[in-house]
Amino acid sequence: MIKIIPSISVMKGKVIRVQKADFTRVTEYDVNPLEVAKKFEDHGIDQIHMVDLEGARQGHPVNYGVLETIAGYTNLKIDFSGGITTDGDISKAYEYGASYITAASIAVARRELFASWLLSYGREKITLGADALDRKIAIRGWQKDTDIDVMDHIGYFYDRGLKYVKTTDIAKDGEMQGPSFDLYKDLLNKYPSLCVLASGGVSSVDDIEQLNELGIWAVIFNKAYYEGKIKLKDIERFTQHYSEPK
Repeated sequence: MIKIIPSISVMKGKVIRVQKADFTRVTEYDVNPLEVAKKFEDHGIDQIHMVDLEGARQGHPVNYGVLETIAGYTNLKIDFSGGITTDGDISKAYEYGASYITAASIAVARRELFASWLLSYGREKITLGADALDRKIAIRGWQKDTDIDVMDHIGYFYDRGLKYVKTTDIAKDGEMQGPSFDLYKDLLNKYPSLCVLASGGVSSVDDIEQLNELGIWAVIFNKAYYEGKIKLKDIERFTQHYSEPK
């Protein structure tokens, strides 16, 4: 059964939605990050994906305070992302309550360093962020494009022990017109033992059902929840039947 991982994107301590990394298209939701996190927990969710948007843009984490608050007042496991580029960033994230970290830009800029993290911190604790537009990796909060093929990029770390990868088709992000099913099919066909976190375009419980049928390990969603397209009571059946991969 697919794992449900809601996302909380934070800027200046507030829950924010940025359309396709365009910071001129920002939606601020009138909710407190901690209140949202508690609501998720009340519905059987045990893990969230927290995105430090300022950290992603600036190249170093900023919103440690929100991380610490959610970790201190819930039992949620927090996958923290946004500007993690050093061992110090990872240590500080763990110190403030993160259970896992997701890093993206550093895996492009310093591949050997990211690969070493899989060994030094353990591959259960480190997720590769591999978001792409037209199957080419984008980094720095999607502000910078590259010519790196997403499948080849993931494959490099898969050969070095990678277990978890979060992949967003940027073209789908925020559109709520369905995930990039073809991308995920190709990814699982090429790297069958990879635990894929699918993100971008998720608009309904039906989308989650289809991802589950594909064999996707986890789904991350954001806008669909905040705008009422996905109700927490409708996904409780997933949280009740989920079991961790071996």
